[in-house]
Amino acid sequence: MDEDAYREVYKEVNSNRCVFEKAINNRRCDCEKKIRKLIATREAIGCQSLVDLAYCTEFLDTMRKKARFSLRVVTIDGPMPHNKELQVQAGGCLQLQKILFPEEAAVCADTVYEQSPAATNIYAIVNAALKKYGRIEQFPYGEIVQGIVNYKSRKKRKRS
Repeated sequence: MDEDAYREVYKEVNSNRCVFEKAINNRRCDCEKKIRKLIATREAIGCQSLVDLAYCTEFLDTMRKKARFSLRVVTIDGPMPHNKELQVQAGGCLQLQKILFPEEAAVCADTVYEQSPAATNIYAIVNAALKKYGRIEQFPYGEIVQGIVNYKSRKKRKRS
């Protein structure tokens, strides 16, 4: 399947694309509202809820803006390059989880690269933060950006 055909099918099949798709596909985060779809040999992640998708989109856009200087990115008119985007998505969510649920973060510290849906459920984290801070603009972005900057991707596995 060529890339243009893939993109067309992707848009038809996955109209509510999850903005945290990279972090979910990388197995660093999870979401109870996700819909996983297979297109050819690739996975697409969609969202069951347009309201929650709007919250996630606003949260991700705000994280990109706040982390722009720290990540040495001059302009942001959408997604960043893949590794920086993964750094923002996964690093930001994991850091917000640490801020909101420090007891869970301490338990998960030994299993940094293991997926722990209870600790990385994006829907639960964003909703807990909304309850605590009231609005997405009020989230503690100074601390979140520190998590984004310090985020380390999983190392590639060696083939045997």
